[in-house]
Parts: sequence; structure tokens; C-alpha cells
Amino acid sequence: MKIYSPLALVFSLAIPFSSANAQTQLATGRETRPRTVFQRPQSQEVAKPAKLPENQPVITTSDAGTKTALPGSTTSTTAPSAPASTTAPSAPASTTRPSATAEKPPQDAFSLLSPQSIHARISEAERLLKTRLQPTALTSPSTDFVTIAALDGSTSRIQLFTVSKQTFLTKDSQLTVSSSQGFPVNLHVVRANGVNTALTLTDNTGRVLVPLVVEFPIEKGGLFREMAYYTSAHPALLSNDLMRSGQAYVRSMLDLAAKRLRERGAFISPQIVDVAERLCIVEHVDHERFRAENRMALFSEVYSLYALNEVDTYRYSVSFAGAGGMVQMIPWAYNLMRQRHPGAGLTPDFVTGMRNHANALQAMLLYMQDTWNDLNANADVRAALESKTATQAELLAAGYNSNAAKLPLYLRRGGESWRSLIPRETQLYLQIYKSFESLIPLKQKAADLAAAAKS
Repeated sequence: MKIYSPLALVFSLAIPFSSANAQTQLATGRETRPRTVFQRPQSQEVAKPAKLPENQPVITTSDAGTKTALPGSTTSTTAPSAPASTTAPSAPASTTRPSATAEKPPQDAFSLLSPQSIHARISEAERLLKTRLQPTALTSPSTDFVTIAALDGSTSRIQLFTVSKQTFLTKDSQLTVSSSQGFPVNLHVVRANGVNTALTLTDNTGRVLVPLVVEFPIEKGGLFREMAYYTSAHPALLSNDLMRSGQAYVRSMLDLAAKRLRERGAFISPQIVDVAERLCIVEHVDHERFRAENRMALFSEVYSLYALNEVDTYRYSVSFAGAGGMVQMIPWAYNLMRQRHPGAGLTPDFVTGMRNHANALQAMLLYMQDTWNDLNANADVRAALESKTATQAELLAAGYNSNAAKLPLYLRRGGESWRSLIPRETQLYLQIYKSFESLIPLKQKAADLAAAAKS
């Protein structure tokens, strides 16, 4: 008897689309649901340029006497002078970038800092953004501007730069913008991905400032909803230590989720946890970038985001189909897990549940275990596993991305060529999974979790 899993509406492929393309694909009723893998606000609208707010107060911070200065900062004998003006000059619309002098290469302010030190500066920047004075005439924050808090490594000070949201969300935008202290830099948008937009900031000598936090107003229907504070994987922030920190975070959160479920009577196979650990990365790899860029660098970037934002990583990530957060689950599947596993104590509200990593990972593991139970009960699946036509990992990955209920049919009809029958997006999803597995071999949790289950 052919088994049709009730989990027919499953997780879709994580690739970026333009709004028009995404709507077209949704209208065709394809098996996979298009998904953005970048951070974006709840509103699809792009704010129009507007005049920058006037009389913005000077906000500065210094480590002098309170924190240890950044490595190398004491070697600088000159620093850009900050005017005493209390008015933030409006950002010039010029797209001309001053040439950098060849004598001074870009400075990596974070090259010698540990992930813990980076977090300390990020926390400082976020605190600075939240506590700075705002114009009292405004009843709610403006949705037209974003503010970037960036570290000047030569002075160990954090500078604030305000730009229009439209500029911030336009790839390859380049302009000269001044901080609240009147310090000019050249801003270049490398990737425009909502709150996860990556950019570079350099002064006219080519010296690099490190973006720490972006303050991004999220709107819906033209109305302000909440203020997002997020750290993107800016090139100046990335390091091997940061990547390892991200790996440790994902592993620890999965271990916590599996432990909580076990305590509540829901045992998750160790092999399921192993695959889930990989999917936490694969789900957020941009497919176009996977085709064109260094793959190891892409995987490292996703890990770095986990290290930089930890519990808030992918907090604002929502697909066009409504899938959310770290595990990119759709509301239907999440509600099904709540109905099937009331003892798991999953958060009733979907949005809140997806923003909580511990809760979202529990839902993910329950879904994957249920999916595997259904697949493993099918004769075609068991035959494919015995003949090594398919593996458990790739079936779980394919089922997580598209319609798991159709996998037995693909196996029966396609035999050794079953992968050519699955949706193209899922084919690429499996390529990303296999590439990740070959480039970043992870320690198998199966033995550890099996031993823990017996204890």
C-alpha cells in the first residue's frame, strides 16, 4: 500500500526571488514554496527617499578609561577630528567616491578580537542606538531611514550613520555619508537583504570602519511595527573563530531541543539530529550565490551570522510563503506538530514560536522524525535504502524541502534516476547539502545521543 504522508505541505526551497518572480511561481502551484534566505522586513514596500531628520544630537562613545582599546589602536597617532556640531549633516546624494591612497591599506579592526570581544562591541553599539536622543515631535520612529553603528578602529569609537532605507536596500548603492559627528565615509551596499544587508564603510584614505549593528524600522501596511537591531555578516567581521563559535551555537541549541523533547517523552533519532544540524545551514544558503561564489565562504557566512546574532539569528526572516525564522517552517506544518505532540509544549503563536530557537528546533525535529517514520514505513523507500539507491539523509533533506509524500513515487518510477524526478529547486537543495557535508564534516551526534537516551 502506497503511503501518503499527512505532511504534504512541507518546507520549501530557500532561494531569493524578485517579488514578481515569487508571485508568479506561487500562482503556478509548484511543489516547492519559494523562500527568501535573507532577512527582510515584514513589509514588502520600499520607503521613498526623504529628508534626513534635523537636529540629531551628537552621540559618541569611547573605550578610554572604561574598556581595553582595540589591538592596534594605540599605534595610531592621528585620528579624524570630529566637529563639535550637534547637528547631523544630511547625507549627500553624490555617488562619487573619493580615491583611496595606496600608502594606507584597509585596516581590519577585528582581526585580533575574539568572538566574545566582538559581542561586547555589538552590545555597546546596540545600547548606543537604543539610548540616543530622538526628536520629541515624532510620535513614532520614522520608517524611511536606517542607522548603522560602525566601529572606527583607529579611535575605538562607534560612529552612527543614517541613510535612507531605499538606498540601504539597493544593491551596489554608493554614496558619501557623514556620521552624527560629521565624520565622512564612503558607503557601498554589497548585498541588499533587508536587515541582513551587507555593506562596507571606508574613509577617503581607504581605512575600513566595521559595521556592528543596523537599526532597521520594520513596517507593515505603511505603519511602524517594531525596530530591528541586527548584525550582518559583513566581510570585515568574518573569521575562523567566529565560524567555530557559530557551529558551537547551532550544536548546543540542537542538543538542548533534543534533550527537552526526550524529557517530555518524544525521542528523536540521533540520525535525525545529525541531518537537522546540516539543514540549519543549508536552509539559508542563497542558491544564486551557491552557483557563483565560493561555497566554503557561503557556509562560513551562515555560521558567522549565528555567532553574531545568536538567539536573534534569522529572527526577521520570512519567506513569501510565510515560512519563518531559523528553521523556515510554514504555519500549517507548525500547527500540525502542535496537534500531534501536545506534550511537547510548543508555543501556541507561530511567529513567536519561530523566533524562539529552542522552540523552533523542537518543532523541526518533531516534523523530521514524523516524516521519517512515514517514509520508513513505505516498501519503496525501504527497498531504495537496502539497494543504496537513496540514503536516509538525502531523503530527509528532499522531504524537508519539498513534498515528502511523493518521494516513494519518485523512487518507484525513477529507480537509480529518482533524483531527476524531484523538483529542480530540490535537486539544487540536495547539491548544497552534499557540498556542505563534503566541505564541513560535522561530528556525528548519533553515538552521543544514543548513549544519553539510555542514561
